[in-house]
Amino acid sequence: MVIILLGPPGVGKGTQGALLTESFGWERIATGDLLRGARRDGTELGRQAQSYMDAGNLVPDELIVALVREHLKKLPPERGVVFDGFPRTLAQAEALDQVLPEVGRKVDAVLLLEAPADVLVKRLSGRRSCPQCERIYNIHFDPPVTEGTCDECGARLIQRKDDLPDTVRHRLSVYRDQTRPLVTHYEEGSTPVLRIEGDRKLEHVTRAIRRSLVKQLGVEA
Repeated sequence: MVIILLGPPGVGKGTQGALLTESFGWERIATGDLLRGARRDGTELGRQAQSYMDAGNLVPDELIVALVREHLKKLPPERGVVFDGFPRTLAQAEALDQVLPEVGRKVDAVLLLEAPADVLVKRLSGRRSCPQCERIYNIHFDPPVTEGTCDECGARLIQRKDDLPDTVRHRLSVYRDQTRPLVTHYEEGSTPVLRIEGDRKLEHVTRAIRRSLVKQLGVEA
């Protein structure tokens, strides 16, 4: 089973991806994790990625895809996979289409989490993080007991630059331009695209995902 999680920033892909792997025993593949692991282990691909990052450049798609291929080859063939945050562009999706048959896999479904832009701006711009213990809060949904102060360690909370409202709107625009075309790509290739409303409570979204996978793909609940 190969599932691709798609959706705009702030819709909850990371959380739902982690819950899927926990529920079904699947492997969650996030390219950021693959990059960090390769760099930490000092692999050849990791050294190549580090050279791009040290120069302030994006790691090219070819290298990302090579990391994905290498990781998939290490997995037992019966283990399911959830791609979280990859592919992001049509070029990456087309490259993944070439890689999966090499390891005896195919994309079984795309889980598309959706939410209105104003909801996502509120979610992301409301995030605050602790620079010491790294706990994340949200001033709208999960605020600290004392405003601006971490409950765990007492440090002053900060707002990341990429969570500022204008930056969030730009991130959503980039998503629409680069990632939404992936939906068309998979639909035209007859891959089921399962649309899930992501602006509900966490547990409701999780149940909707499980019901959809059971109904459409026969996944055991």
